[in-house]
Amino acid sequence: MSEGGKGAGRSTSRTGRPARGRDGGAGLIDDSSVGDLSSGGRPIREGRRRKSAVPTWARLCTIFGAVLVVLSGGVLVGLEAVLARFEGAVTEEDLFGDQAAGAPAAEKRADIKGPLNILLVGIDPRKPETPPLADSIMVLHVTETLDSAYLFSLPRDLLVDIPRFDKADFPGDRTKLNAAMSYGSKVPGEKLPSAAQGFELLSLTVSKVTGIKRFDAGAIINFGGFLKIVDAMGGVTMYIDQNVKSEHRRPDGTHRTLKPGGGGYLGPQAQYKKGTRHLEGWQALDYVRQRYPENGVTDGDYGRQRHQQQFVRAMADQALSKDVVTNPIKLDKVIRAAGKSLIFSGRGHKLIDFGFALRNLRSDSIQMIKLPGGGVGTGSNYKGERLQPIASEFFASIKAGTVDSFVINNPELLNKLK
Repeated sequence: MSEGGKGAGRSTSRTGRPARGRDGGAGLIDDSSVGDLSSGGRPIREGRRRKSAVPTWARLCTIFGAVLVVLSGGVLVGLEAVLARFEGAVTEEDLFGDQAAGAPAAEKRADIKGPLNILLVGIDPRKPETPPLADSIMVLHVTETLDSAYLFSLPRDLLVDIPRFDKADFPGDRTKLNAAMSYGSKVPGEKLPSAAQGFELLSLTVSKVTGIKRFDAGAIINFGGFLKIVDAMGGVTMYIDQNVKSEHRRPDGTHRTLKPGGGGYLGPQAQYKKGTRHLEGWQALDYVRQRYPENGVTDGDYGRQRHQQQFVRAMADQALSKDVVTNPIKLDKVIRAAGKSLIFSGRGHKLIDFGFALRNLRSDSIQMIKLPGGGVGTGSNYKGERLQPIASEFFASIKAGTVDSFVINNPELLNKLK
């Protein structure tokens, strides 16, 4: 895994296929510690933190399930003690450099007003001394009424201008977006990088790309609790929109054998058939990590982004189900596992403050947005991705407060559940 200097984003071809290493996919860490697991997805019948063992992006999904569980837990069953334990499990850090800037103290939770923009970043930590790469970057834009939202992803290979960042002695560079966190995490005179400081430079870079001048909150999501979250909920039910074969897993959940010398895997492949399926934790993360056309994801990494967003909605739906919110033991397991998976900054507000402010936001009011793009260069000359002009128009609508009408007039931007 690259440590983030020039070209810190993992090398890819024009189709988005990364050079293969032991992880078998960009930004995906070997999760062999999960061990032997059960059979493939089944159709629905009618009528001290440990190192991550799960792909990085998926931690982004847990915050939505976690926040919505907190909301429903407080509103529907009043588990104040559970909420207190959840808040205590969440690490809160200054992710935006507010303390150094002397930012004023936050006002009361009731003063959190829309619209809101929340930056969610997934990292793939392997060794404490390795600068983190932002393998997944999502923005949740909550509208002024705080009861609807839009979720969009930025390609980690997006070719951008990363600004100068004196805290890390970084002069600025034009390279892939996921490298910004790595560049910014380097602390002069220190051996260990700072993920929080890296987040600050990434947020500045995302602001330049999107025109969002200030993010109201942010989170770094880590994978320690991902499998536990899904399995604590009893799995997740989601619609699979195309037949997909696993690059990494056998039908029983064990790992496929790496070819001698690398460059692929041997052995039978787990398969995910089109239709509504109930997936265990390992199946869900395996499905949404696939991105190669030969495995059925015809639109490559953009297809993987779509599957990730579909999974976010499925996680939120599952978190709000009666099976979770009316079961105090299960609810406690889910939100505590989620809490241990993230570092949060509310810029002075607590996560629970945001939960209170977003109490009317539900999974079916979160619209998933796809931003079309394409590669810059091909083959060995591949430099990264660029977004099509309509993405700039979408960003402008966020700034102008006209995103609702913009999406209505551009329905092709919606990622559908089916």
